[in-house]
Amino acid sequence: MTTVKPLAEFDAQHGQIDYLIIGAGPAGLTVAAELADTGANIVLLDSAGKTESAETAALDRTQHEGDLKSEAVVDMRRKMHGENTEHWQHEVQEFGVRCRMIGGSTVAWAGKSATFDPIDFAKRDWVPLSGWPIDREGLHPYFERAAEWLNLGPNAYDDSFWEVAKRKPAEPTFSNLRSYFWQFARSRVNPMDVFRMGEEFLQTDRPNVTIVTDATALKILSNDAGTEVTGVLATSLDGTRKELYAGTVVLAASAVENARLLLLSKDAKPAGLGNDHDQVGRYLMDHPGATLGRFPLEDLGPIKKRFGFYGLTHEGRTLMYMPGLSPTDAYQAEHKTLNCVCCFMMERAEDNPIDAIKRILKNESTNKLADVKSIFLNFGIVGAAVGQKVLQSKLVPHKVKSMITSAAILISPNFVVEEFETRGVPHKITGIHIKALTEQEPDPENRIVLSEDVDRFGQPLPKVIWTIGEAPRKSLADLANELSDQLAATGLPRPVLADWITEKRYDEAVIIDMAHTVGTTRMAEDPTLGVVDADCKVHGVNGLYVAGASVFPTSGHANPTLMIASFCMRLADHLKEQRAAERNLIAAQ
Repeated sequence: MTTVKPLAEFDAQHGQIDYLIIGAGPAGLTVAAELADTGANIVLLDSAGKTESAETAALDRTQHEGDLKSEAVVDMRRKMHGENTEHWQHEVQEFGVRCRMIGGSTVAWAGKSATFDPIDFAKRDWVPLSGWPIDREGLHPYFERAAEWLNLGPNAYDDSFWEVAKRKPAEPTFSNLRSYFWQFARSRVNPMDVFRMGEEFLQTDRPNVTIVTDATALKILSNDAGTEVTGVLATSLDGTRKELYAGTVVLAASAVENARLLLLSKDAKPAGLGNDHDQVGRYLMDHPGATLGRFPLEDLGPIKKRFGFYGLTHEGRTLMYMPGLSPTDAYQAEHKTLNCVCCFMMERAEDNPIDAIKRILKNESTNKLADVKSIFLNFGIVGAAVGQKVLQSKLVPHKVKSMITSAAILISPNFVVEEFETRGVPHKITGIHIKALTEQEPDPENRIVLSEDVDRFGQPLPKVIWTIGEAPRKSLADLANELSDQLAATGLPRPVLADWITEKRYDEAVIIDMAHTVGTTRMAEDPTLGVVDADCKVHGVNGLYVAGASVFPTSGHANPTLMIASFCMRLADHLKEQRAAERNLIAAQ
């Protein structure tokens, strides 16, 4: 199996580490998996290990200045992010969601996967600093490899889905709005769960890969000129510090930490390594997310029929696809809107009996009579929850779980997706919410800087300066109004839109960050406009690379994990080519 050992027990001399990767989340693990067949000595640093604790989660403390301060926004963040993580707290992570353990953000995600649209890579005159220095067409092979790595099916995220699924396109269709699909990455380890990269990675024997736990990177080491990387200074929770040396270092620690580490690495460069042009930490983006409106329970039938989930059988596997709607390229160009998307999600009741059980068991109920009443009035849901827990038991054989899950996807994909997203706990449904998220414009004033406050190691905390901006708010409102008109025009129920949309009070919208943080070490050929080049190498620093969503020049609206994996595979191929070229040069001498 892959070697896992704490920093205190790890010892490596000069020249023993070929690739030193900071971060054992989806970016770092993907790079390591792709490099494992080279025979190189690969070391990943992880602040925690196989599990996260309150102590390691505290290292994710983030300060925020911007649009996430109102009581309604904080409440929504707690509901959205707190449900999916064990140790996340708004008071600690005032922006974003990071999970310090092997597997990183895939510990908390719902498995939703998609690629960016062609328009996301294009230069758009209404989106400042849009346009990528690489071509989307050249990424197709990596999309396919990444989909296989994430245990996904065919990469069909637009109307091509219908042909792949051998289905007639759903009716009705809409002008100005096009189909958009996500699929869900399923675990190979536990068919009842989504893909957790840490569990998957540790199942495979990679003898040349070592994951060093309890190892928090403090700074990147370089030569005196700051032009060549030499290694990393890391520390354990008890304060034990070690310098680890490597000729190639890959930053894969999240968009927040990647920027923070470069800014902290000041030995050779007072402004931070790779920051000669004051670009590190800038262009911070996320996917501003909001509820656009809702359908009452009586409208559930026609909306669920049109926008329900689909099961797709491919190469002996059964996969799930979730439909949504996005404005067409022509609509975006005409109305100068950002790329955004909406989907239709079940609305859970506030008097949900499962939540009532949790409150009573934890002795946190403020109204035990009401909670007990909720449990007995919805006993069918409670019974379903018990059945799900039995099915998830280790006593049920893996093949049985796979068979039942695959059959359920074909029979009722809506049910299975609800199970995945609620982690197998049924909920009482009262209607349908219209959920939406949008890209942001790259804004240099949205950024990561270093705080005056410090963490337990004396390191300045990351301070996040992030405002949503006018364009994302308007784009979400435009999408809501267009959707409402199109649904009504085709005979479907018109939704009840949120007050902030109907009354055009866009600044009062309850919009949160969706934990899809990107852009702080953006890719640009011109070093005055970004941090890394088209190969993800930090401008002006040999041997230093960045992996993950922090390199994305624009954010699109798609959940970023599939894109992250694709770019990490592309980076790994580049590193392999470099290694082969160096060996050939040595052989020729």
